[in-house]
Amino acid sequence: MNDADSPQLSTAARFRAMHESGCFVLPNPWDVGTAVYLWHLGFEALATTSAGVAFARGVPDATPALPLDDMLAHIREVVAATPLPVNADFQSGYADEPEGVAENVTLCIATGVAGLSIEDNTGNIASPLYEANLAVARIRAARGAIDASGIPVVLTGRCEAWLVGRPDPLRVALERLVAYAEAGADCLYAPGVREPDEIAAIVKAVSPKPVNVLMHGPSEILSVSRLADLGVRRVSVGSTLARVAWGAFIRAARSIASTGTFDSFADAVPFAEINDVFRKRR
Repeated sequence: MNDADSPQLSTAARFRAMHESGCFVLPNPWDVGTAVYLWHLGFEALATTSAGVAFARGVPDATPALPLDDMLAHIREVVAATPLPVNADFQSGYADEPEGVAENVTLCIATGVAGLSIEDNTGNIASPLYEANLAVARIRAARGAIDASGIPVVLTGRCEAWLVGRPDPLRVALERLVAYAEAGADCLYAPGVREPDEIAAIVKAVSPKPVNVLMHGPSEILSVSRLADLGVRRVSVGSTLARVAWGAFIRAARSIASTGTFDSFADAVPFAEINDVFRKRR
């Protein structure tokens, strides 16, 4: 049990309250600088991105490429960067069996997070989703670890049916997300769902628990206000901000390599604009 005056208790309680009504955007920084800048812009909470940090370290977004200790260190660094609540993209919990998930969730909570997500993607191409009963047991184990910590960390249960290309992903997601909610997940999440009627079906199925929707590209029909109308409580962007940054970097680097000119630098943010943000933080 943590001290009643613990900053983590306060941020976790604040993060939990954000899920009770309305709809908020949970942007995903991938290092200290991007976390600080998102705080500077006025966002009220942040989430880590496994892909964002993996790409920054020159490795693929796969659990073996970024070991547990490295991920915990990264999460701890993002948590310490600002006073905002941080939700950890904790992938599959770095374990297959429920007991291992519980142990690793306890380690993740110790980084100071206000929330964390556990997904049902095995990382195995031949069998990409954990068997349904095991997937539910893994969520239940994560719930038990959170309850034992005494910190009201928000547990998000993720169904990866769309991302792994399962046939009839809506049916799979509905069955699993309802089961994850019953097993103790506080927030439900099926990355990849894009159709408004499918989003509304997920919201209805797990109500009154909140739903997170991932926005990973431009959309003519989905905005924060439209998602709010559908009943969505939380909108995250995953690796998208990191990929936007990579896109600008790659275009500029390719231009230099192919033309020998520096015209692409016209899009650079002024040095002082960024420097002043970080100067104020000191």
